[in-house]
Amino acid sequence: MIQQQTLDFLKELVDNNNRDWFMANKARFDVARQNVIDFTGRFIKLMHEVDPALSPDLDPKKCVMRIYRDIRFSKNKTPYKNNFGVSLPTSGTKLGGAEYYLQIQPGKSFIAGGYWMPDAPHLKAIRQEIDYNAHDLTAIIDAPEFVKLFGDFRNQDKLKTLPRDYTAENENIELLKLKSFIVTHPLKDKELMSGKAAEDIAQLCSKIYPLNVFLRNAIV
Repeated sequence: MIQQQTLDFLKELVDNNNRDWFMANKARFDVARQNVIDFTGRFIKLMHEVDPALSPDLDPKKCVMRIYRDIRFSKNKTPYKNNFGVSLPTSGTKLGGAEYYLQIQPGKSFIAGGYWMPDAPHLKAIRQEIDYNAHDLTAIIDAPEFVKLFGDFRNQDKLKTLPRDYTAENENIELLKLKSFIVTHPLKDKELMSGKAAEDIAQLCSKIYPLNVFLRNAIV
């Protein structure tokens, strides 16, 4: 489970996002990061049972993303993220493609899955799969339990115009306009601190699994 002290560190970081404070509290960061790594190790084993394409041998240290921000091209010059991100790829150890993502952030934590902003070849392949087999996708995303957990799948980043090679008359045009294919579900702090947190979040991911299978099959 995620410890209270991990969330406390992140809360304080929001108000003290500078190098001097961070270095003075580096030991607290190391403890918090280790807590997330340990949690991720347990989570990976459970997720392999949910999705066999996710390797049980993933290194949890490599799955926990860096807390240091790349500020070179950003107007926001704060040097540190105010969260821990955990990315679990389903294509070996390589990021990109259908994944599961956990964000640990006090009051704003969530679990996510799907494929965020695929590159042009993958986007074309996914759109083709939707055009050919839309029923397979709608059976997943329109299921009442799926909608209850993740909301309206169609309500996310999409083109304002028609995608190339598709017409407005296509009955699945709103799905074909999508630029990302992701779902998210919020997590309360108390859920992360539960002794069953890893198991409960893995259970949520089992509901995302069919979507990731559809997306993976599209880009094989």
